[in-house]
Amino acid sequence: MTRTVLIIDDDDILRKTLAHGLRADGFHAILASSAQHGDQILKRITVDAIILDRMMAGTDGLTFLRELRQSGNQTPVIMLTAMGGAENAISGLSGGANDYLAKPFQIRELVLRLNNIISRHSVPESKLPSGLIFTDEEFFVLSPDGDTPRVLGLSGEEKKLLHSLTSPVGNIVPAAPMVAKRLRGKLNLVLSHLDIITIRGRGYKLLDTSAAPAT
Repeated sequence: MTRTVLIIDDDDILRKTLAHGLRADGFHAILASSAQHGDQILKRITVDAIILDRMMAGTDGLTFLRELRQSGNQTPVIMLTAMGGAENAISGLSGGANDYLAKPFQIRELVLRLNNIISRHSVPESKLPSGLIFTDEEFFVLSPDGDTPRVLGLSGEEKKLLHSLTSPVGNIVPAAPMVAKRLRGKLNLVLSHLDIITIRGRGYKLLDTSAAPAT
């Protein structure tokens, strides 16, 4: 089945280049030259994914994305930007993007990422607990007031354990006691609603008290 992708970018050359590359790979590409144009298209049709430029004249990509998510539209989005660095990636992901790709990039990488987010969207997606985000192979902590996110600062073993504990949250994972203890201490220092509890004879489980039902 042909997948339909909406490309929203105010750069005519890039927009047409992306469309040509995606069509050659079997996608059906629809083009929009602005956020307003993209919004008009989305009111008429449903697409499988959106490629969204962050810096555009008029309504910028990040503002458009936030409004899209607030409206309840959960179409997978890859945000394109010339702004590199983890902080910019985090702002895009926090705004509702499913993936973030810095320019310049290869069309093959874009295709792989598109296939990935479309596939993930077809099944329930595991979400990280509030205040935690993963990008550029690192876990970051987001403060409630929106200050600059900070790297959590985990060892390789701790990072691997946190991956397992959050894929999805509720997994019971066997681990070395010292690794679990160190990870618990680091989480408790920065995210008081997260804890790692011991499941006797089975391993460890991440507990998110902010998501617990009221009693």
